[in-house]
Amino acid sequence: MSEQRRSYEEYRTNYPARKLARRLGWFSIGLGLAELLLPRQLSSALGVHGRGSFVRLCGLREIATGAGILMSDNPKPWIQARVAGDVLDLLALGAAGQRGDATTAMVAAVGVTGVAALDLKCAKDLAKEDEPVTTFDYSDRSGFPDTPDQMRGRAASKGSMDNVPQIKGMAAADRETVNRH
Repeated sequence: MSEQRRSYEEYRTNYPARKLARRLGWFSIGLGLAELLLPRQLSSALGVHGRGSFVRLCGLREIATGAGILMSDNPKPWIQARVAGDVLDLLALGAAGQRGDATTAMVAAVGVTGVAALDLKCAKDLAKEDEPVTTFDYSDRSGFPDTPDQMRGRAASKGSMDNVPQIKGMAAADRETVNRH
């Protein structure tokens, strides 16, 4: 019967989610700069002419959330702010579609929905960092069923040690240096 493993709970950083958060932060800054610098062109492309000031406000929001993600040790609230911003963008595109070109607004809404899905996935994965993970202590294990002396040569001989030459000392060192060149 095996002995009981010692276990403890710890919180783990979700590195892939944090990497995605950084990418979304840079995306936010890029999009925000485009919205600040080209508000008329973007509003015309979306089919909502004359809404440049609204597009600029959205740009400021994007830059603020992007900078918050990149400068903070805890990107969770900033990613949640991106999700809220996506909801606002979808509402604005829905209203724009009723007033202007519905096809253009629909295409833009599909793009926003794709980014919103990434934001939601990132927020969900970052939220898992708040849940403790049970970790077991295997520090007393080597990964081999027997001692190193008993295991030596088994892979080459399929368990039989009769045909395996045992080279020790300087002969083994010389063999290793000769074969590597």
